[in-house]
Amino acid sequence: MQSISRRQFLASTAAAGAASVVLPLISSRATQAAASSIIRAETRVIDVAGRAAKVFGLVQSDGTHGLTMSADDGFRLRLENALNAPTLIHWHGLTPPFGQDGVPDLPQPLLQPGQSYDYSFPVATPGTHWMHAHTLQEQQLLAAPLIISDPAEQGADEQPVVVLFHDFSFKTPEELLIGLTGSAPATGNGGMAGHSMSGMDMQGMSGGQGMVMPMDVNDIQYDAYLANDRTLDDPQVFAVERNGTVRLRLINGATATAFWIDTGSIEGEAIAVDGNPVIPVRGRRFPLAMGQRIDIRLRIPDEAGAWPVLALREGGVERTGFVLATRGGAVKRIASVGDQATAALDLRFESILIAAKPLVVTPADRNQPIEIGGTMQGYSWTLNGKTWGNHQPIPARKGERIELTLRNASMMGHPMHLHGHHFQVVAIDGRRFAGAVRDTVWVPPMREVTVAFDAANPGTWAFHCHHLYHMATGMMTVVEYTA
Repeated sequence: MQSISRRQFLASTAAAGAASVVLPLISSRATQAAASSIIRAETRVIDVAGRAAKVFGLVQSDGTHGLTMSADDGFRLRLENALNAPTLIHWHGLTPPFGQDGVPDLPQPLLQPGQSYDYSFPVATPGTHWMHAHTLQEQQLLAAPLIISDPAEQGADEQPVVVLFHDFSFKTPEELLIGLTGSAPATGNGGMAGHSMSGMDMQGMSGGQGMVMPMDVNDIQYDAYLANDRTLDDPQVFAVERNGTVRLRLINGATATAFWIDTGSIEGEAIAVDGNPVIPVRGRRFPLAMGQRIDIRLRIPDEAGAWPVLALREGGVERTGFVLATRGGAVKRIASVGDQATAALDLRFESILIAAKPLVVTPADRNQPIEIGGTMQGYSWTLNGKTWGNHQPIPARKGERIELTLRNASMMGHPMHLHGHHFQVVAIDGRRFAGAVRDTVWVPPMREVTVAFDAANPGTWAFHCHHLYHMATGMMTVVEYTA
């Protein structure tokens, strides 16, 4: 099995201020016909609360950030590296054949500056997905929406609104990582939030025998929280029609921040999670962990107006968001902080989700317990007591139904993501039910979530926490197919 080393992981990012290089782009597959779409990894400048920030991006030739394509056309794309550092992009939510997943050295090497690579494979799951670097470059906004439209929904009378949320620091990801793993907490914006610092929300959690243990929420205090690269100082305003239907396609691309999505005065209807349809669930507040996506259908009131949709930072007062406004609707200023901190993400929403297209009911051929561990002390995060590079792969044989029982023994919540497959949530704390089909599931402290998937895509597939710094410090393993 090939694996990526910590050195390769860290070396794959350059300083945030690195400039684009002007080099001829050389295809690593010269014999393959050109892909139908082109995405270029490049640098760009955005405004963050009145301050210029040089970041990365995934941009089409016409300047569009991200990509929309039809499932009927399949995934045919050329990735061009116009950065001055190696990179590679993961197609989060898709199930490509092994070798086209975009995780460095599993098995594809990093694309060097000036290189390109052609990808081509069928698309099994239309829906709201995204693409991002599988390195620290993700923190520097090397991420974008990847929307796969469903031909069966063509002509639906609804307006799509696509929003990618992110957390932002003027520090480099290397500086943030040092602040987390160093012997002393970092100071200033973007530093570590220790157990007694304001960036940590302390809540009681049962630790057994009546003991109450502190719950860790948020380990980085960011400079800003973004919705499509913008803060609430200058939010994106989407023009909508009175009495029209809007389909929000919301993506949590943040590296270390979970959000509550608040639709305000308009009740929403969650119709899909992680690109997979669910029996609709109505509400005004929905959890969205790192790496997850949610589709929410809204009916705009039959009146002139403006309606903010906010992403509220878990365990904090910070927020970002965007505005839906009709012609003549007055857009009011929205503060970037709220009046009180939100609660930590829980499993109440997850426990009522029901897959619209569930897996076939069949007994599991293999049951794999996985203990999620780690602590802020020393900042080391583990799966079954091991860090990346010291793990035992999760075995799989083609054709098996596999269940992973994820028990979180740490005091932080973790969004656990499986590459190359979709899984169904089939139990929470031992209670069996036909939950949502996903690729990323939130596991709160001292809770247990069981997911099931069919081993139908041979290869060696990453399985990890989608908190970037938890993954970087050890919380990653692989599902490895055996003969």
